[in-house]
Amino acid sequence: MEEEVLQKPAYDSRSDSSFKKEASSSDRKPVKMDKSASTKSTSSGNSKKVAHLQVDTESSSKPVLKGRSPDKPPIYGVSDKNPQKQHAGPTSVKKRRNASSGGSKLQIGTEDVAESGLNNPDLGPFLLKQARDLISSGDNPQKALELALRAAKSFELSSNGKPCLELVMCLHVTSAIYCSLGQYSEAIPVLERSIEISAIEEDQNHALAKFAGHMQLGDTYAMLGQLENSIMQYTSGLEIQRQVLGETDVRVGETCRYLAEAHVQALQFDEAQRLCQMSLDSHKENGSPASLEEAADRRLMGLICETKGDHEAALEHLVLASMAMVANGQEVEVASVDCSIGDTYLSLSRYDEATFAYQKALTVFKTTKGENHPSVGSVFTRLADLYNRTGKVRESKSYCENALRIYEKPMPGVPPEEMASGLTDVSAIYESMNDLEQAVKLLQKALKIYNDAPGQQSTIAGIEAQMGVMYYMLGNYSESYDSFKSAISKLRATGEKKTAFFGIVLNQMGLACVQRYSINEAQEFFEEARTVLEHECGRYHPDTLGVYSNLAGTYDATGRLEDAIEILEYVVEMREEKLGTANPDVDDEKRRLAELLKEAGRVRSRKARSLENLLDANSHGISNDGVKV
Repeated sequence: MEEEVLQKPAYDSRSDSSFKKEASSSDRKPVKMDKSASTKSTSSGNSKKVAHLQVDTESSSKPVLKGRSPDKPPIYGVSDKNPQKQHAGPTSVKKRRNASSGGSKLQIGTEDVAESGLNNPDLGPFLLKQARDLISSGDNPQKALELALRAAKSFELSSNGKPCLELVMCLHVTSAIYCSLGQYSEAIPVLERSIEISAIEEDQNHALAKFAGHMQLGDTYAMLGQLENSIMQYTSGLEIQRQVLGETDVRVGETCRYLAEAHVQALQFDEAQRLCQMSLDSHKENGSPASLEEAADRRLMGLICETKGDHEAALEHLVLASMAMVANGQEVEVASVDCSIGDTYLSLSRYDEATFAYQKALTVFKTTKGENHPSVGSVFTRLADLYNRTGKVRESKSYCENALRIYEKPMPGVPPEEMASGLTDVSAIYESMNDLEQAVKLLQKALKIYNDAPGQQSTIAGIEAQMGVMYYMLGNYSESYDSFKSAISKLRATGEKKTAFFGIVLNQMGLACVQRYSINEAQEFFEEARTVLEHECGRYHPDTLGVYSNLAGTYDATGRLEDAIEILEYVVEMREEKLGTANPDVDDEKRRLAELLKEAGRVRSRKARSLENLLDANSHGISNDGVKV
């Protein structure tokens, strides 16, 4: 049987992907994501994780891939691939592929032979080793997939329905090969099967193998942008790991950080902060000195605090992260943290300190990575933003041009997504300068680089939404409508239809529909935006109130006068309480409400007057006629 496998002709393969990392064992830590999250992403607010494939050699207890996919074919098509026949003459690959059961003389009687051979308990490990060797060399992933599928079938037959750790390992490897070939829909059911057959009650290794299955499945979902499904799998994996290893184990802390990063991508910052704090607490409980893991936690916490507007706390975490990295000899990584420190100083309007931090990082990047590295371009972009905020437009444009020279002619080996992200950042600066046409051109270049990649759908949707806003501002309402429509369809497909960002895009789409005189369509988008923003932000949030106001306008236009009056009365009341009665926005809303009431022959009904809250008790005797509305 071993000779038979070795002599089998390889399938034609393009060797389009090789594995970057090799194996892990069941007692190793969960995957650590070494990504520097940027606070500068202006188009979608969330940058995507880079996928790294990882194949398990021992028991696959480590999450291995960022990815995900929709509908799934059969778990593994072992029965579709006919094993090599013991036949004197060569059998063509095409023949074997196309042969159906009973359709060829060569198949007669061989199925039983194959089944009996796969029952051999030594065959599964042998086939899996062959698959791993091919993966390590990166020569023929298609052949590796075939061997892994046959190994899985062998393990399944020899286990006789009992829990089999080797089968779980083999399924993890098989799914990773599918992902390396871009066949995510095939990988998902394989991982689901591995989770289903993992028996937690057997021992710790089985439990950790199930944990690894959940994490790998979460990675697969994340690769295709389905963050909600991804987070569900990570959460399930974390619960299993806690049960097995205990709350204080350092590996549990690392998984908390991993899950926190996923919540950051989904813009769920409160949950991300809670998980990141749990990870930091695990370092304290284990009494470990300032380690690189703690530095990574603090760096992530700094990003979360910065995004939530707690700039002082962000600065504290980033400085501590920088000190830990210096202590561990990570000078280049310190430069990346210096960029984040500069961002925080910029948010605090401490421009001189921000400039110093950026220039310090720029010197390190130029020395260690070269003048044309994207890291240098990112610092140029930050300096351009700083000078634009301080009114030095000429210096700002000069830094923008320096950054574009790097992004438009990238160095060999630089990921194209990094170039696209840089272009969107520079575009945001041109937009703030009111140079909308240049900003749109840069976003179009970024879209061309992403080229509708499966793992970047949320990012692409963010860019398209930003382009929709700019087209709207330029008066190109048809282009704005098309951009928003494409962005909304992508956000629905990736499971981001429950985020505040999605609600804001729906509101913008409604405005574009109004400009195209599609009032009924606009009303549908405003109503959906209201539902999303009420759930995500609450009824009193300014974004929600803005949607209420727009919806009242469409109700008025479609003849639903009473509904329009009811909504506008609520909006005016809320704006008076939040902004005061003298605010121009409040005046505008009150004027609109007065016109609608006049048309309906009614007067405004008041439940509680906001001015009375500012006056003493004696003022409650003032008649309503004494206050002008």
